[in-house]
Formats: sequence, structure tokens, C-alpha cells
Amino acid sequence: MAFEQVRSQVDFPKLEGEILELWERIGAFEKSVERRPEDNPFVFYEGPPTANGRPGFHHALARAFKDLIPRYKTMRGYRVERKGGWDCHGLPVELQVEKELGLSGKNDVEKYGVEEFNRLCRESVFRYVEDWREMSARLGFWVDMDNAYWTLNNTYIESVWWALKNLYERDLLYEGYKVTAHCPRDQTSLSSAEVAMGYETVTDPSVYVKLPLVDDENTSLLIWTTTPWTLISNTAVAANPDVEYATVEAGGAGGERLILARELMEKALGEGDHKVLEIVKGRDLEGKKYRRPFDYVPVEDSGNLFTVVLGDYVTTTEGTGLVHTAPAYGEDDARTGRRYGLPTLHPVKPDGTFDERIGPFVGVFVKEADPGLVEELREKGLLFRAEEYEHSYPHCWRCGTPLLYYAKKAWYARTTAVLDELLRENENINWVPEHVKWGRFGDWLRNNVDWALGPLPRTLLGHPPPHLALRKRPHDCNRRHRGAEGALLYRCPRRSAPAVC
Repeated sequence: MAFEQVRSQVDFPKLEGEILELWERIGAFEKSVERRPEDNPFVFYEGPPTANGRPGFHHALARAFKDLIPRYKTMRGYRVERKGGWDCHGLPVELQVEKELGLSGKNDVEKYGVEEFNRLCRESVFRYVEDWREMSARLGFWVDMDNAYWTLNNTYIESVWWALKNLYERDLLYEGYKVTAHCPRDQTSLSSAEVAMGYETVTDPSVYVKLPLVDDENTSLLIWTTTPWTLISNTAVAANPDVEYATVEAGGAGGERLILARELMEKALGEGDHKVLEIVKGRDLEGKKYRRPFDYVPVEDSGNLFTVVLGDYVTTTEGTGLVHTAPAYGEDDARTGRRYGLPTLHPVKPDGTFDERIGPFVGVFVKEADPGLVEELREKGLLFRAEEYEHSYPHCWRCGTPLLYYAKKAWYARTTAVLDELLRENENINWVPEHVKWGRFGDWLRNNVDWALGPLPRTLLGHPPPHLALRKRPHDCNRRHRGAEGALLYRCPRRSAPAVC
């Protein structure tokens, strides 16, 4: 038997085209599914792309990996139906349409008209579907796009509701007041993974502030912050219980007396003849009461308000070893606030501007208010030193806006309750490369925090959430609500139980 002579010149694109044509003619993908038993499935739902943008090279790489595992499992005898999908919701879609319309932010969109805006968003998610299909076919990526799931379909939204219901029934869903990374431009929270995508080097004010003790006006706690705007919401000062703190006469005898970490004296106070009067452990400072730097926000006095509290997270790597605490604007602050029963003073609106309580700074973006607040501290005699500080700060990866750590009422999935189970499952995963298992991914998993599902986000094209609070209290909302397509559905009658709110 004579074999066909092997050609010395091979046209690989033409050869690939012939193979693709063969697969299409014989229905290779469909048969690879049909010939495997239904009772031996390997379930694959594609992590869906957003089809309002054209596919790029990086999408081809991701699709190659998505194709590799299902093919391997198919060859091992599994039935792999490979469900395709399309992500039709969220900020990437909205930001693209905003750009096309020349709009900027939520207020512009609402003036334009939410219903019409969402109609354009829905159209945009279908714009490049054929480009994606063509790229996927040419790549040899096998996936069922004829029966793909679309996240804007009510059947998909109902499946999300089903998942939320199951979390609720297992006590893994709760409403809380939690600090998250918040984009004031988009008015939505970002996950820890999203925060990691947007760090930039910035220069912020670095201020050392004196907080006079109530029982000794000549002695002050010396704190340090790079976010002067958060001082308006200060409720406590945190010290490390095991760190040594010194009471110092700055500049020698007769100078102002300051309390700060002993090992940070030279760095914080600068050169000079500083006389140490007393050394105590941080735990000995607990309960000392001081005068707040700003009194714009009224607050009822309570036992631990404006006192020194203790926190193991306080370090002596920089600053003064005394940490200004504002539960509305920091994760450690919020945890400390809950432990000591501190109030959450929250005068910042979702767009990052101060509310009407903050007198001369009402309507001012918080970071733009920093210079004025620093000057006010100087006039009050509370500013010890001010300088500039260059550091890495998180920005929104979508729009480049500086993020704020910001307390929100929100629904959360209690992922920390199943952390041990998550860690066990990670051990069973065959990671490639192996170091990812307990390296980058493992570190992220071990430091897992409860997953924020809301509050109702700034996104206008999204899933309408089920009204989960009905079991806890009567519904009393009297506002209009948007359905899956963004259309205004109805006005809630008071104390009724709508399906969606």
C-alpha cells in the first residue's frame, strides 16, 4: 500500500481550516457529548464574557484553557455538555454606553432616563456576539452557544434568587454594617480581588495631630494619618497593648507633652532634646479620655467614646503607634468599634462628598477637603506637623477614581462560616503551577472575608434582588422599583410584600 507523499511545505492555517471543516461536517462536538453516558457528567458552565466588546488575544488564551480541561474530561469518559454563556449586566456594560452617550456617572444617567439607558445597554450586549462565535470556532473552542445562558433572562435571575434563598435558609446570608472598598464615581463596592487590580502611587497629606487629654490639658495623644478627612468621624484612638509608649516633653523641659510609641519618638518628633517623663505599656493607656479634633457631627457621649482602646493590629512601622479610629472608614476601625460599642459617624454621601452637617465642607469631595481641614487643625493648635507622603493607594480599576473605605448597610454571604471546608477543598485541587495552591490563591483564601452581595449597587442594569427583609420587619418603602430590564415596575404599597424590592 502506497502512502501519500508528505509535503515539505505545510500551510498550517489551511490545514487547521480543513480540520475545522471536518469537525463541522461530522458533528464531532455533538457526538463527543452524545456518546458519553448521561449518568457520568462533568459539569462545565462557561465563566461568561461580556459581548459588548470585541474579543482580543487575551480572550483566545483564556478560551484555550477553557477548552483544554473539558476535552481531557471527555477523553476520560465524562459527558461534558459545555454550556456557553453571556454576561449582560454590570458596570462594564454601563460604562461603555455612558461613554458612547457622553454621560458621566449616575446623576447624568438618571437625567438621561434610566429606561432608555438600560434599553441601549441591553442592545449593546448583543453587539459582538457573532464576532465571539467566529473567533471561538476558528480557535477550535467547543462550547454550546446555541443554548447559552444569558444573565439578563428571567430564568437566570430566578436561579440567582434560588441560590440566595438557599444561603438564607442555611444562615449564610445576613445584613450588616460593613466597611468595603467603595468607588464614589460608580457608587458601588469592589471585591478584594478587584481592589488589587488598581493600585497607583499617589502623594497624600501626612499629618501628625495632637488630641489633648481631658484630665490633663497639657498632655496630648499624638496620632498620625494620611486621610485627614476621616478625623471628622473619629471616635477613638487605638494602642497596641504590648507596645511601650512614652510621655515626652518635646524639645526638652517646658515643651509640650506628647504620648507616642517609644521606638517612634525620633522618627515622629524629629531631632531635638526630647525629655522622656514616663514609659508605660499600651494596655495602661486604655480608657484615657481625650478631646475630639472636630465636632461637626453631633454624638451622644458613651463610656468608650473618645478614649484610648486596644488593638493588636497597631504597629510601630510608621506613624506614632497610636491609630486614629473611625469605624465608618476602616475595616480594623469597624471591628474595634463593634468590640467597644463605638458609634459610626458617617457624614459622607455615596458620591464621596460631605453631607450638610459638615458646615464649610458640605458638598466637597472628601479628599479635596483635606487641605482645608488641615488648616483648621492648625488654627485650633492641634497640628503638630504636616508634610507630604508618597504611597501606593487603591483606585477603581474601571474608572481610575480613588477608592474610599466606606461603611454600608449591605447583604453578605457568610463565607467565613465555611472557611475550613473551603481550605479542605483547595487541598484537593490539582493546581498548575502547584505553588499557587497555598501561595497567591491560598493566601487569599486563608484571609477570606464575608462576600458583599450588596447594598443595592450603583449599577442600573442588574438583577433585581428579592426582598429578604420581609421575614424580619414589615415592608415600608413607598418607592418605585426596577425590574430585570430596568423598567420602573410599580410603586410599593405600604406594608405590603412585593415579590421584588
